[in-house]
Amino acid sequence: MPRIAIIPGDGIGLEVIREAVRVLEAANSVYDLDLELVHWDLGADRFLETGVTITDEEFDRLANEHDAILLGALGDPRVPGNEHARDILLGLRFKLDLYVNWRPAVLMAPRFTPLKGFEDGTRTIHLDTFRENTEGVYVNLGGSFKVGTPDEVAIQEDLNTWKGVERIIRAAFEFARAKGRGKVTLVDKANAMPAAGKLWRRAFAEVGSEFSEIEQNAMYVDAMAMDLVRRPEHYEVIVTSNLFGDILSDLAAELTGGLGMAPSANMHPGKHALYEPVHGSAPDIAGQGIANPLGAIACAGLVLGQIGCSEGAQQVDAAIRASLEKNVSTPDLGGVASTEEVGAWIAATLLESKEASTSQTDGTHG
Repeated sequence: MPRIAIIPGDGIGLEVIREAVRVLEAANSVYDLDLELVHWDLGADRFLETGVTITDEEFDRLANEHDAILLGALGDPRVPGNEHARDILLGLRFKLDLYVNWRPAVLMAPRFTPLKGFEDGTRTIHLDTFRENTEGVYVNLGGSFKVGTPDEVAIQEDLNTWKGVERIIRAAFEFARAKGRGKVTLVDKANAMPAAGKLWRRAFAEVGSEFSEIEQNAMYVDAMAMDLVRRPEHYEVIVTSNLFGDILSDLAAELTGGLGMAPSANMHPGKHALYEPVHGSAPDIAGQGIANPLGAIACAGLVLGQIGCSEGAQQVDAAIRASLEKNVSTPDLGGVASTEEVGAWIAATLLESKEASTSQTDGTHG
């Protein structure tokens, strides 16, 4: 019995994760998965009521008693320091050693990109960013000195280890080989950050030598940002550091329809996996029913793939594409549907696929 931890989070996280759960429940019915969806009360409301973000015991249970975690956006203006968001999200990433942050960005229809030249469908965008998720500047090494004076100093260290760099590069190459992707691009800033750059490039060359069938190149991050706008179709799999991956994957998402459509996976392959839509909690639109649930629903599809239901994952992707073709979408994508209506439509589409299959099997399809 696969057990999935459900952490809705804050703001629109509550709304979009509700629809992702609706889709998981539909898939559970269609594919007889015997899923157990375990709902967790972790977020701003609990923190404000109890002062507790997440306990060590809860970390242990999430790690050892579940096959995957589905997490909504965290962040609430009532917690200006975002202590709960940092402890929960970054805590899970670091304590579970979720060193792979995989963010796929696929252009599902030409109208969703702000770029010119895609109107006739001859150009497309399919980017898979592999972001190192446990090192870099996000480990919060450093400090401040003489704060509040004209001589104030702030130091933020960029931590890179051979182990951390080698394993994320290997994950990117293994993904490319498994998925038939023909090119892997390393992104760094080796000209301005030579110590880190040398480590990344040496690891890239060493690991890349085991994948000679895959085209390989390296780009500086500023040149890469420009080239993604100029010719995004030139790239397939991108591997990079925590900071650069955070920035470039958001750019890739915007080029393919916006953050509302973007799923992500935080993984330690073979051990733990956490899936989350990459958008924020958007408190300014929370409760209005207009939040785009497609990123969260796409995460539900990734969860299905994680537990071995590849057909279900493919059907969720197909249902998302169908909803866009029929313009069953929220206002950010030019539609008029509510968050709930989009989720209900996709769940119904999955259930209809089961009915159609049953009818064909029974010979009652006319």
